[in-house]
Amino acid sequence: MVNLKEKSKKRKSIVWIVLSTFFMIATLSVLVYFLIFLIRNGINAISWDFITDIPRKNMTEGGIFPAIVGTFYVASLTVLISVPLGISAAIYLNEYASQSLIVRLIRLSIRNLSGVPSIVYGLFGLGIFAATLGLGTSLLSSALTLAIMSLPWVITASEEALKAVPNSFREAGLALGTTKWQTIRFLVLPYALPGMATGSVLALARAAGETAPIILTGAAFFLPHLPRSVNDRFMALPYHLYILATQHNRLDLVRPLAYGTALVLIAMVLLLNMIAIVLRYRARKKQEW
Repeated sequence: MVNLKEKSKKRKSIVWIVLSTFFMIATLSVLVYFLIFLIRNGINAISWDFITDIPRKNMTEGGIFPAIVGTFYVASLTVLISVPLGISAAIYLNEYASQSLIVRLIRLSIRNLSGVPSIVYGLFGLGIFAATLGLGTSLLSSALTLAIMSLPWVITASEEALKAVPNSFREAGLALGTTKWQTIRFLVLPYALPGMATGSVLALARAAGETAPIILTGAAFFLPHLPRSVNDRFMALPYHLYILATQHNRLDLVRPLAYGTALVLIAMVLLLNMIAIVLRYRARKKQEW
């Protein structure tokens, strides 16, 4: 009987390994095909002028520099708003809040908000930030909308990073006579920082590629100048790509530019993910030392 059970477990393990390997290869194959398709169709559009010039002649010539700068501006503002709020909320939920029914409901709500479609956040931003608060369709309205959308990701990643810190760290700090905040600040947070940084950057990468929220709250198809303040409208790569791919009156002419724009956007998102990996690796190395 024991041998039969062991053989059955081995068969199940082999089946799961085969299935996992198959799905991993299938997923990577789709991703590689997608990247190759974008590179083949968009690499010819990539040039120094394409990166540094402004669009001209109804987007049929010129470059995407204003869209790149606008994406950088809105992503930076999103980080400045969402990361401090998200990390503060995670610290409160994990370190200070009692594990009551209300706190569990708050956590469940945060998890559920991660799955809300981005268009819903766009409508929320349009109704609250643009209309009710009087910010109008602007860079600030878009950044606040993306920050609200990113908060569940930042809070969840930060809280999981805090949970991974052994309780012995907290007990040792309190035993030495430090306050609870000093223990969190000097013992818990440095250990949890890699996970927090990774989650924050990944949330930022998702926000930088979103189209629906910024369409409703501040993005413009074409502007002759860069945004001069947070109250101005701006161009962004996701919206620029959406227009070139679906709404332009000369789709055949601008299709290569659309592929080039998609390639630049993918490169920016991959760069943000690489930054997350590097930050995590360097923080782990410091902890080992």
